[in-house]
Amino acid sequence: MERLIKPSKLSKGDTVAIVSPSSGYAGEEVLWRTEVGIQRLKEVFGLKVKVMPHALKGSDFTYNHPEKRVDDLHQALEDPEVKAIICTLGGDDSVRLWPYIDLNIIRNNPKIFSGYSDTTALHFMFYQAGISSFYGPLLLTDFAENVSMDDYTVQSINQTWFQNGPVGNVPASPQIRKYGLKWDEKNKHINRESFDSNGYEILNGKGKATGHLIGGCMELFHSLKATDVFPDKDVFEGAILFIETAEVHAPPWLMEDYVRAFGSMGIFDKINGVIIGRPQDDVYYEEYKEVWVKMLKEWNQEDMPVFYNASFGHNEPKCIIPYGAQAELDVDHKTFKIIDNAVN
Repeated sequence: MERLIKPSKLSKGDTVAIVSPSSGYAGEEVLWRTEVGIQRLKEVFGLKVKVMPHALKGSDFTYNHPEKRVDDLHQALEDPEVKAIICTLGGDDSVRLWPYIDLNIIRNNPKIFSGYSDTTALHFMFYQAGISSFYGPLLLTDFAENVSMDDYTVQSINQTWFQNGPVGNVPASPQIRKYGLKWDEKNKHINRESFDSNGYEILNGKGKATGHLIGGCMELFHSLKATDVFPDKDVFEGAILFIETAEVHAPPWLMEDYVRAFGSMGIFDKINGVIIGRPQDDVYYEEYKEVWVKMLKEWNQEDMPVFYNASFGHNEPKCIIPYGAQAELDVDHKTFKIIDNAVN
Protein backbone atom coordinates (compact mmCIF):
# COMPACT_ATOMS: atom_id res chain seq x y z
CA MET A 1 0.00 0.00 0.00
CA GLU A 2 1.15 3.51 -0.75
CA ARG A 3 1.94 5.31 2.50
CA LEU A 4 -0.38 8.11 3.52
CA ILE A 5 1.06 11.58 4.10
CA LYS A 6 1.07 12.42 7.81
CA PRO A 7 0.18 15.89 9.09
CA SER A 8 2.50 17.90 11.33
CA LYS A 9 2.33 17.54 15.09
CA LEU A 10 0.56 20.03 17.32
CA SER A 11 2.31 22.38 19.73
CA LYS A 12 0.95 24.65 22.43
CA GLY A 13 -0.16 27.94 20.91
CA ASP A 14 -1.27 26.34 17.63
CA THR A 15 -4.73 27.06 16.23
CA VAL A 16 -7.39 24.39 15.73
CA ALA A 17 -10.54 24.85 13.63
CA ILE A 18 -14.02 23.68 14.61
CA VAL A 19 -16.25 22.31 11.81
CA SER A 20 -19.65 20.58 11.64
CA PRO A 21 -19.51 18.29 8.58
CA SER A 22 -22.36 16.12 9.91
CA SER A 23 -24.91 17.31 12.47
CA GLY A 24 -25.45 21.01 13.18
CA TYR A 25 -26.55 20.33 16.76
CA ALA A 26 -23.53 22.17 18.25
CA GLY A 27 -25.14 25.51 17.42
CA GLU A 28 -28.45 24.79 19.13
CA GLU A 29 -29.51 24.17 22.75
CA VAL A 30 -26.18 22.49 23.54
CA LEU A 31 -24.23 25.64 22.68
CA TRP A 32 -23.12 25.73 26.35
CA ARG A 33 -21.44 22.38 25.76
CA THR A 34 -19.76 23.63 22.58
CA GLU A 35 -18.28 26.43 24.70
CA VAL A 36 -17.03 23.92 27.32
CA GLY A 37 -15.26 21.92 24.59
CA ILE A 38 -13.62 25.04 23.18
CA GLN A 39 -12.51 26.09 26.66
CA ARG A 40 -10.91 22.67 27.24
CA LEU A 41 -8.95 22.94 23.99
CA LYS A 42 -7.56 26.21 25.31
CA GLU A 43 -7.00 25.28 28.95
CA VAL A 44 -6.01 21.59 28.79
CA PHE A 45 -3.93 21.72 25.60
CA GLY A 46 -2.92 25.38 25.29
CA LEU A 47 -4.47 25.73 21.82
CA LYS A 48 -6.16 28.64 20.09
CA VAL A 49 -9.56 27.94 18.56
CA LYS A 50 -11.14 29.22 15.35
CA VAL A 51 -14.82 28.36 14.81
CA MET A 52 -15.54 28.13 11.09
CA PRO A 53 -18.32 30.37 9.70
CA HIS A 54 -21.09 27.76 9.33
CA ALA A 55 -20.16 25.37 12.15
CA LEU A 56 -22.74 26.69 14.64
CA LYS A 57 -25.62 27.64 12.33
CA GLY A 58 -27.86 24.83 13.58
CA SER A 59 -29.32 21.60 12.23
CA ASP A 60 -31.70 23.02 9.61
CA PHE A 61 -29.03 25.17 7.97
CA THR A 62 -26.45 22.37 8.13
CA TYR A 63 -28.84 19.84 6.61
CA ASN A 64 -29.89 22.16 3.79
CA HIS A 65 -26.37 23.33 2.91
CA PRO A 66 -23.89 20.46 2.55
CA GLU A 67 -21.84 22.75 0.27
CA LYS A 68 -21.37 25.23 3.15
CA ARG A 69 -20.08 22.42 5.36
CA VAL A 70 -17.49 21.70 2.68
CA ASP A 71 -16.66 25.42 2.39
CA ASP A 72 -15.79 25.40 6.10
CA LEU A 73 -13.58 22.34 5.71
CA HIS A 74 -11.79 23.72 2.63
CA GLN A 75 -11.30 27.10 4.31
CA ALA A 76 -9.84 25.45 7.44
CA LEU A 77 -7.50 23.33 5.32
CA GLU A 78 -6.26 26.32 3.33
CA ASP A 79 -5.86 28.59 6.37
CA PRO A 80 -2.11 28.64 7.19
CA GLU A 81 -2.87 29.38 10.85
CA VAL A 82 -4.93 26.23 11.33
CA LYS A 83 -2.95 23.10 12.32
CA ALA A 84 -5.82 20.75 13.19
CA ILE A 85 -9.54 20.38 12.46
CA ILE A 86 -11.96 18.93 15.01
CA CYS A 87 -15.55 17.99 14.18
CA THR A 88 -18.31 18.94 16.60
CA LEU A 89 -20.42 15.77 16.35
CA GLY A 90 -21.37 12.83 14.16
CA GLY A 91 -24.68 12.50 12.36
CA ASP A 92 -25.97 10.55 9.38
CA ASP A 93 -25.44 12.35 6.09
CA SER A 94 -21.80 13.41 5.61
CA VAL A 95 -21.77 11.30 2.43
CA ARG A 96 -23.65 14.28 0.90
CA LEU A 97 -20.43 16.30 1.05
CA TRP A 98 -18.75 14.11 -1.57
CA PRO A 99 -19.95 16.05 -4.70
CA TYR A 100 -18.44 19.26 -3.31
CA ILE A 101 -15.16 17.93 -1.88
CA ASP A 102 -11.92 18.90 -3.62
CA LEU A 103 -9.44 16.09 -2.92
CA ASN A 104 -6.59 18.33 -4.11
CA ILE A 105 -7.28 20.78 -1.29
CA ILE A 106 -7.05 17.90 1.22
CA ARG A 107 -3.95 16.50 -0.49
CA ASN A 108 -2.11 19.83 -0.61
CA ASN A 109 -2.88 20.78 3.00
CA PRO A 110 -2.22 17.79 5.28
CA LYS A 111 -3.63 18.62 8.72
CA ILE A 112 -4.84 16.70 11.75
CA PHE A 113 -8.52 15.92 11.17
CA SER A 114 -10.49 14.24 13.97
CA GLY A 115 -13.92 12.67 14.37
CA TYR A 116 -15.72 9.33 14.56
CA SER A 117 -19.09 7.78 13.66
CA ASP A 118 -20.54 9.55 10.57
CA THR A 119 -17.13 11.22 10.12
CA THR A 120 -16.02 7.83 8.71
CA ALA A 121 -17.17 9.12 5.30
CA LEU A 122 -14.81 12.11 5.58
CA HIS A 123 -11.96 9.86 6.71
CA PHE A 124 -12.46 7.79 3.55
CA MET A 125 -12.26 11.02 1.51
CA PHE A 126 -8.99 11.95 3.25
CA TYR A 127 -7.75 8.41 2.57
CA GLN A 128 -8.53 8.80 -1.13
CA ALA A 129 -6.56 12.06 -1.07
CA GLY A 130 -3.57 10.18 0.40
CA ILE A 131 -3.71 11.94 3.78
CA SER A 132 -3.75 10.25 7.20
CA SER A 133 -6.62 11.39 9.43
CA PHE A 134 -7.68 10.36 12.93
CA TYR A 135 -10.61 8.28 14.15
CA GLY A 136 -10.76 10.24 17.37
CA PRO A 137 -12.45 12.72 19.67
CA LEU A 138 -15.32 15.05 18.84
CA LEU A 139 -15.88 18.45 20.43
CA LEU A 140 -19.29 17.75 22.02
CA THR A 141 -18.49 14.30 23.39
CA ASP A 142 -14.86 14.01 24.49
CA PHE A 143 -13.66 17.60 24.85
CA ALA A 144 -16.92 18.63 26.57
CA GLU A 145 -17.12 15.61 28.92
CA ASN A 146 -18.96 16.53 32.12
CA VAL A 147 -16.79 17.90 34.98
CA SER A 148 -13.46 17.18 33.23
CA MET A 149 -11.92 15.31 30.33
CA ASP A 150 -10.92 11.70 30.92
CA ASP A 151 -7.21 11.11 31.56
CA TYR A 152 -7.16 8.20 29.09
CA THR A 153 -8.44 10.47 26.28
CA VAL A 154 -6.07 13.32 27.19
CA GLN A 155 -3.13 10.92 27.25
CA SER A 156 -4.07 9.53 23.83
CA ILE A 157 -4.31 13.06 22.38
CA ASN A 158 -0.89 13.98 23.78
CA GLN A 159 0.68 10.70 22.63
CA THR A 160 -0.81 10.84 19.13
CA TRP A 161 -0.92 14.53 18.14
CA PHE A 162 1.66 16.34 20.28
CA GLN A 163 4.72 14.13 19.77
CA ASN A 164 6.17 12.59 16.61
CA GLY A 165 7.72 9.39 17.94
CA PRO A 166 5.97 6.00 17.67
CA VAL A 167 2.61 6.08 19.45
CA GLY A 168 3.44 2.79 21.19
CA ASN A 169 1.27 0.53 23.32
CA VAL A 170 -2.47 1.33 23.29
CA PRO A 171 -4.20 -0.48 26.17
CA ALA A 172 -7.96 -0.64 26.47
CA SER A 173 -9.32 1.90 28.95
CA PRO A 174 -9.72 0.37 32.43
CA GLN A 175 -13.10 2.10 32.77
CA ILE A 176 -15.91 3.05 30.39
CA ARG A 177 -18.44 5.87 30.84
CA LYS A 178 -22.11 4.96 30.93
CA TYR A 179 -24.19 6.50 28.14
CA GLY A 180 -27.49 8.25 28.84
CA LEU A 181 -26.98 11.36 31.00
CA LYS A 182 -28.80 14.03 28.99
CA TRP A 183 -26.88 17.05 27.68
CA ASP A 184 -28.91 19.45 29.83
CA GLU A 185 -26.93 22.32 31.27
CA LYS A 186 -28.20 21.42 34.76
CA ASN A 187 -26.23 18.14 34.46
CA LYS A 188 -22.91 19.74 33.52
CA HIS A 189 -21.40 19.25 37.00
CA ILE A 190 -22.55 15.63 37.34
CA ASN A 191 -19.89 13.02 36.62
CA ARG A 192 -21.15 10.36 34.26
CA GLU A 193 -21.14 6.94 35.89
CA SER A 194 -18.30 4.60 34.91
CA PHE A 195 -18.03 0.83 34.92
CA ASP A 196 -15.00 -1.44 34.76
CA SER A 197 -13.65 -2.77 31.51
CA ASN A 198 -11.57 -5.94 31.56
CA GLY A 199 -9.12 -5.13 28.78
CA TYR A 200 -8.86 -6.79 25.39
CA GLU A 201 -10.53 -10.11 24.67
CA ILE A 202 -9.12 -12.38 21.99
CA LEU A 203 -11.93 -13.73 19.82
CA ASN A 204 -9.85 -15.52 17.25
CA GLY A 205 -6.42 -16.34 15.90
CA LYS A 206 -2.88 -16.79 17.10
CA GLY A 207 0.52 -15.12 16.96
CA LYS A 208 1.02 -11.55 15.78
CA ALA A 209 -0.53 -9.49 13.01
CA THR A 210 0.94 -6.27 11.66
CA GLY A 211 -0.43 -3.90 9.06
CA HIS A 212 -1.66 -0.41 8.31
CA LEU A 213 -4.83 0.77 10.05
CA ILE A 214 -8.07 1.32 8.18
CA GLY A 215 -11.62 1.20 9.46
CA GLY A 216 -14.35 3.22 11.12
CA CYS A 217 -17.99 2.83 12.06
CA MET A 218 -19.69 -0.42 11.02
CA GLU A 219 -22.93 1.26 9.97
CA LEU A 220 -21.01 3.61 7.66
CA PHE A 221 -19.14 0.69 6.11
CA HIS A 222 -22.54 -0.79 5.32
CA SER A 223 -24.05 2.41 3.86
CA LEU A 224 -20.95 3.48 1.90
CA LYS A 225 -19.76 0.16 0.46
CA ALA A 226 -21.48 0.64 -2.92
CA THR A 227 -20.43 4.29 -3.29
CA ASP A 228 -17.41 6.05 -4.77
CA VAL A 229 -16.51 7.21 -1.25
CA PHE A 230 -15.64 3.66 -0.14
CA PRO A 231 -11.92 2.81 -0.40
CA ASP A 232 -10.60 0.68 -3.22
CA LYS A 233 -10.49 -2.98 -2.13
CA ASP A 234 -6.71 -3.08 -2.63
CA VAL A 235 -6.34 -0.63 0.27
CA PHE A 236 -7.26 -3.50 2.62
CA GLU A 237 -4.35 -5.68 1.47
CA GLY A 238 -2.21 -6.42 4.54
CA ALA A 239 -4.22 -4.08 6.78
CA ILE A 240 -5.41 -4.15 10.37
CA LEU A 241 -9.14 -3.41 10.26
CA PHE A 242 -10.52 -1.37 13.16
CA ILE A 243 -14.28 -1.39 13.43
CA GLU A 244 -16.94 -0.34 15.95
CA THR A 245 -20.68 0.15 16.18
CA ALA A 246 -22.85 3.24 16.60
CA GLU A 247 -25.34 3.97 19.39
CA VAL A 248 -28.25 2.52 17.37
CA HIS A 249 -27.43 -1.03 18.60
CA ALA A 250 -27.91 -3.13 15.47
CA PRO A 251 -29.62 -6.41 16.43
CA PRO A 252 -27.37 -9.50 16.21
CA TRP A 253 -29.05 -10.79 13.02
CA LEU A 254 -28.22 -7.50 11.28
CA MET A 255 -24.69 -7.49 12.68
CA GLU A 256 -24.29 -10.93 11.11
CA ASP A 257 -25.16 -9.40 7.72
CA TYR A 258 -22.67 -6.57 8.28
CA VAL A 259 -19.81 -8.90 9.22
CA ARG A 260 -20.64 -11.43 6.51
CA ALA A 261 -20.22 -8.60 3.99
CA PHE A 262 -16.50 -8.40 4.89
CA GLY A 263 -16.25 -11.98 3.69
CA SER A 264 -18.35 -11.59 0.56
CA MET A 265 -16.47 -8.40 -0.43
CA GLY A 266 -13.15 -10.23 -0.13
CA ILE A 267 -11.91 -8.01 2.70
CA PHE A 268 -11.32 -10.92 5.11
CA ASP A 269 -9.00 -12.48 2.52
CA LYS A 270 -6.92 -9.29 2.35
CA ILE A 271 -6.54 -8.09 5.96
CA ASN A 272 -4.09 -9.41 8.57
CA GLY A 273 -6.15 -8.74 11.69
CA VAL A 274 -9.15 -6.99 13.27
CA ILE A 275 -9.65 -4.87 16.38
CA ILE A 276 -13.27 -4.31 17.43
CA GLY A 277 -14.57 -1.48 19.63
CA ARG A 278 -16.66 -2.18 22.69
CA PRO A 279 -20.41 -1.87 21.92
CA GLN A 280 -21.82 1.23 23.60
CA ASP A 281 -23.16 0.43 27.10
CA ASP A 282 -22.36 -3.25 26.45
CA VAL A 283 -25.61 -3.71 24.48
CA TYR A 284 -25.28 -7.08 22.67
CA TYR A 285 -21.73 -7.44 24.05
CA GLU A 286 -21.81 -11.26 24.13
CA GLU A 287 -24.06 -11.62 21.08
CA TYR A 288 -21.70 -9.59 18.86
CA LYS A 289 -18.79 -11.76 19.99
CA GLU A 290 -20.72 -14.84 18.91
CA VAL A 291 -21.49 -13.22 15.54
CA TRP A 292 -17.81 -12.48 14.89
CA VAL A 293 -16.64 -15.96 15.88
CA LYS A 294 -19.32 -17.56 13.68
CA MET A 295 -18.51 -15.35 10.68
CA LEU A 296 -14.73 -15.84 10.94
CA LYS A 297 -15.30 -19.59 10.92
CA GLU A 298 -17.74 -19.26 8.00
CA TRP A 299 -15.03 -17.51 5.94
CA ASN A 300 -12.17 -19.86 7.04
CA GLN A 301 -10.39 -17.13 9.01
CA GLU A 302 -9.80 -18.95 12.30
CA ASP A 303 -6.07 -18.11 12.36
CA MET A 304 -6.48 -14.35 11.94
CA PRO A 305 -5.93 -12.35 15.16
CA VAL A 306 -9.13 -10.59 16.23
CA PHE A 307 -9.29 -8.37 19.33
CA TYR A 308 -12.50 -7.25 21.03
CA ASN A 309 -13.44 -4.63 23.66
CA ALA A 310 -11.25 -1.79 22.36
CA SER A 311 -11.76 1.81 23.55
CA PHE A 312 -12.40 3.90 20.44
CA GLY A 313 -15.34 5.38 18.58
CA HIS A 314 -18.62 5.39 20.52
CA ASN A 315 -16.82 4.93 23.84
CA GLU A 316 -15.68 7.50 26.35
CA PRO A 317 -12.90 7.61 27.25
CA LYS A 318 -11.34 6.79 23.90
CA CYS A 319 -8.03 6.33 22.16
CA ILE A 320 -7.19 7.78 18.75
CA ILE A 321 -6.68 5.52 15.72
CA PRO A 322 -4.50 7.09 12.96
CA TYR A 323 -5.48 5.96 9.47
CA GLY A 324 -2.62 4.32 7.59
CA ALA A 325 -0.28 4.00 10.60
CA GLN A 326 1.43 0.63 11.10
CA ALA A 327 0.04 -1.37 14.02
CA GLU A 328 0.60 -4.73 15.70
CA LEU A 329 -1.84 -7.12 17.36
CA ASP A 330 -0.10 -9.65 19.63
CA VAL A 331 -2.46 -12.46 20.66
CA ASP A 332 -0.07 -14.06 23.19
CA HIS A 333 0.44 -10.82 25.13
CA LYS A 334 -3.01 -9.27 24.39
CA THR A 335 -1.36 -6.04 23.21
CA PHE A 336 -2.32 -3.53 20.53
CA LYS A 337 0.57 -1.28 19.52
CA ILE A 338 0.83 1.54 17.00
CA ILE A 339 4.43 1.02 15.95
CA ASP A 340 4.49 4.15 13.81
CA ASN A 341 4.50 7.87 14.45
CA ALA A 342 1.07 9.38 13.77
CA VAL A 343 2.36 12.87 12.93
CA ASN A 344 5.53 14.42 11.55
